[in-house]
Amino acid sequence: MTPVSNEQMIKRIASLAFANLNLKNHLHILTEENNKLAEELERYRKLMEDANIEHDSNRQTFQPVRYNTVTIMYVEILGRLDSMTANEYMDKYDYFVLQFNEIAKKHNLVKLHSLGDTFICAGGFPQKNNINPVTVILAAFEMLNVVENDPQKNDDQIWSLRIGVHTGSVTAIVGVHTHSSYNMTGETLNEACRIGSVGNKNTVLISANTYELVKELFDCNYKRSLPVKYSDKIDLYTVIGYKPEFSDDAKKYFPNPMFRVQLMLMQFGDLQEYILNRLEKELPEHLYYHNVKHTVDVVTQSELIGWAEGLNDHKLLLLKTAALFHDIGHTVSYADHELRSTEIAKKILPKYDYKPVEIDEICRIIMATKLPPKPTDLVESIICDSDLDYLGRTDFVPVSNTLYEELKVQNKSLSLNDWNKMQLKFIGSHQYFTKTGRSLRNVKKQEQIERIKKLIE
Repeated sequence: MTPVSNEQMIKRIASLAFANLNLKNHLHILTEENNKLAEELERYRKLMEDANIEHDSNRQTFQPVRYNTVTIMYVEILGRLDSMTANEYMDKYDYFVLQFNEIAKKHNLVKLHSLGDTFICAGGFPQKNNINPVTVILAAFEMLNVVENDPQKNDDQIWSLRIGVHTGSVTAIVGVHTHSSYNMTGETLNEACRIGSVGNKNTVLISANTYELVKELFDCNYKRSLPVKYSDKIDLYTVIGYKPEFSDDAKKYFPNPMFRVQLMLMQFGDLQEYILNRLEKELPEHLYYHNVKHTVDVVTQSELIGWAEGLNDHKLLLLKTAALFHDIGHTVSYADHELRSTEIAKKILPKYDYKPVEIDEICRIIMATKLPPKPTDLVESIICDSDLDYLGRTDFVPVSNTLYEELKVQNKSLSLNDWNKMQLKFIGSHQYFTKTGRSLRNVKKQEQIERIKKLIE
């Protein structure tokens, strides 16, 4: 076999690179056609539903799902072909793709394509979440770090990346039976690819949509505007790095603990949605007081008193989480529901990146809501005041009536007069433990005591 010279090999690689560019252009055309077909598929599916046509579950293969907030990252891997052999080029390219796969998996991103010299992934699906614009940028920084700190010398910038990020709505064609294959369509994907193609080397270029969702955490500079189809333009921003208070390294590629707390506070919305949905579905119907509204009240009041009492963001996160979980034990049993709540919290919270020491602290705060309240520190005092906040509110009468109806299910002989005596005894011995709780609720609570006294026969 005739040996191939380096010059021939470089020409061959250049030819392949040109062919790859043509393939990318062809892929763009096919993507647009695919979008049109997906819209057509969705239209026919709706027509079938309106006509009450039964689906054959054994034959149905795909299910289009609409996602309102998905963040797409387009990564172009750039290497200088004149600096290495073909085998070296492909080995290094495969190494980078392998590393990028691991980074994407770490941040719960789904890889969509790895074709030619591009790597495309998405955050915010198939499991919807509120933090996907942030986690995509986290992944982008880690990918840049892999290339810039490659074990083989990269001082002369043999390798570099172009990264484009865009957030918007998409339609994902999800495999019904396997749930492992995804085909995403929509202008969001196309625009992310266009943004990536116009960026500078080793920078993260994001759309205005993404910028609005991450600007509180990252330093960004306005770059330019990009004309797009069906729209006047997209404003683009270069992500410089984390804001100074959220990163300690010189390049600002890696976050510090303060950033983690801010990200988890953002993620709290996802956790809250999940828990409230479970409460809505799993709480017994006769829990007229210990319902979803009560949990929302306690979370809201915990945050209000926590801010007023000067808690830092980390303690506030743990307090709000404890408030969210404090009554979920009612889905298991009425008795010892606080303990049941801690057991459920220990199963769920690791999935949301809470550390073991944080989970232990949350469980301790939950147990402080066990009656009669006996808090041992400020955080326990806040949740105790929040749990019984209604005692000093103007809606005391309707809220206490729901508690009476709930208790009456368990003790049908409980009369209204006996209930009022129980309330008077409980409220008379109750105290708010925080300065904020006392200033907000003590006056109204005293009015409730006087009102109940008049009701007792």
